[in-house]
Amino acid sequence: MHPAPLFLLPLLAPLIHAAPTATKSLWQPRPGSSWQIVLSAELDASRRLTPDTAVFDLDLFDTSAETIAQLHARGKKVICYFSAGSYEEWREDADSFARTDMGRELDGWEGERWLDTRSKNVRNVMKKRIDLAATKGCDAIDPDNVDGFENRNGLNLRESDAVSYVRFLAQTAASKGLSTGLKNAQSIVRDVLDVVQFSVNEQCHEYRECGEYRPFINAGKPVFNIEYPPTAPRVPARIRTNLCSAYAGGDASGFSTIIKGMDLDGWVQLCEGTSATTETLK
Repeated sequence: MHPAPLFLLPLLAPLIHAAPTATKSLWQPRPGSSWQIVLSAELDASRRLTPDTAVFDLDLFDTSAETIAQLHARGKKVICYFSAGSYEEWREDADSFARTDMGRELDGWEGERWLDTRSKNVRNVMKKRIDLAATKGCDAIDPDNVDGFENRNGLNLRESDAVSYVRFLAQTAASKGLSTGLKNAQSIVRDVLDVVQFSVNEQCHEYRECGEYRPFINAGKPVFNIEYPPTAPRVPARIRTNLCSAYAGGDASGFSTIIKGMDLDGWVQLCEGTSATTETLK
C-alpha cells in the first residue's frame, strides 16, 4: 500500500482517529440457565462435572486460570466471586486496604468488615480484582456485599452509594469484557438493571422478596437464586417443595433456583429433585 500524499493527511486524520476498535461482546446468560456455585474449595475440572450445569460461580482467588480454561473447553461459563463490599482478612490483597476504608464487623462473619465503597482506594483495589478476573479468563464477576447500606455498617453508607458503586463495578468489568451480576440488594434493581447482566440472589423465597427481582426476568436476564435450608444437605421433600414452590410459577417463575448449605461446598440440590456433589481439589 502506498502512503497517502502529505497534503491529504490533515483531511484523513479525523477519519483515522474515528476508526472503531474491536471490543469483546459481553456474555448475556439466558433466564433459566442451569448453574452451580462452589466457594469452599477449588473445583476439580478434570473430573466428571456433577451436576453438569451450564454456569459455574467460583471463588476468584481460589480458582486457577487452568481450571477456568478446562471449564471453557467443556463449554461452560465461569462467574468469578469476590467480596466487593467487605474487607476479608485472609485475602492475599488484604493489606491494600487502609484502616479508614473499614467500618463495622459483619454480623456473623468473623474477620470481615464493611468497606467504604465511596473510597478511591477501595475502588482501585476492586479494579485490580477485576483485572485479575479478566486475566484468569472469567466470563463474569459476582461482587458480593454491595448492600452495606441495608446493614449496620459504621460508615453511613446510603442506597445511592450502592447504586454508584455497582455501576462503577459493572462499567469497569465491561471495559475488560466481563459481565456483572447484582448480588442481592433488591432495592436498587431498577437503578442498575441497565448495566448488569444477571442477578445472584440469596434466600428470596425465604424472605418473600422474589418479586423484587422480576425486572431481571422481564428484561431477559437470569436470576441465579440460592436457598439455604438449615437441614441441608438433608432436605425433606416438603421443605424442598416449599422453597421451590414459586419455581414453576408466581414471582420466581423462570428463576434458576438451587438449594445449598451455607458453606457453599460441592453439594447442591436442584428444584427438579435431584442432588449432586461437585468434586473439588480438597
